[in-house]
Amino acid sequence: MNREGEKNAKTSLAKEEFVLQVFESIAPKYDMMNSVLSFHMHKYWRRFAMKKMGLRQGGTALDLCCGTADWTISLAQAVSPKGHVYGLDFSPNMLKIGYKKVLEAGLAERVTLLEGNAMELPFPDETFDAVTIGFALRNVPDVKHVLKEMVRVTKPGGQVVSLELSHPTLPVFRQVYWFYFQQILPRIAKWLTGKYEQYRWLPESLKAFPDRKELARWFQEAGCQEVEVYALTGGIAALHIGKKHAH
Repeated sequence: MNREGEKNAKTSLAKEEFVLQVFESIAPKYDMMNSVLSFHMHKYWRRFAMKKMGLRQGGTALDLCCGTADWTISLAQAVSPKGHVYGLDFSPNMLKIGYKKVLEAGLAERVTLLEGNAMELPFPDETFDAVTIGFALRNVPDVKHVLKEMVRVTKPGGQVVSLELSHPTLPVFRQVYWFYFQQILPRIAKWLTGKYEQYRWLPESLKAFPDRKELARWFQEAGCQEVEVYALTGGIAALHIGKKHAH
């Protein structure tokens, strides 16, 4: 590995360690802050994503960076008892909360939660009918690499799906949103959770993230075709659904 490669590797590892520390520390307040962060829209966005996916009963799915397992549970409800869903996250504290939710939903038999790394998925090629990632793609060390991993473990013709915060497009709305995101949100987070630096970092993670058109190109580069892109709530969030190339 050359010096540039070594530098990039160290940067990726540092980001991975920092993000893990952030999510380990905010896990107890994560669900509440999701509502604050998304103006209480995240549940609507997820229902919209599920409708567009049309996941069949008896199918298999992987929810990557599953956090407290909200999307994992929605996927499990869609695939019925004949199907199975895996949720993978690198934060033990988030998974503990997610496991409680899975038990409360009566879905323990069709959901498996695993501690793991999005950069190295512990599954064989072409395992799942659908692979999802919700509000986490901007936090991974290498977005393009994670997309390739998602495509790798998806069956030919299967779906690769990202639901993520995005860049608002309407001029005035965009300015108001960024002001809220950068100036107001971290202060609300400090008041509600006692955490400031962790939430001050979130706007920075979004600023460096590609807009929805660029992300669609990255989906295609990773091996997806027929990439559908939906801007949600004035562009606050974006849904990307790509279909893996069939052999």
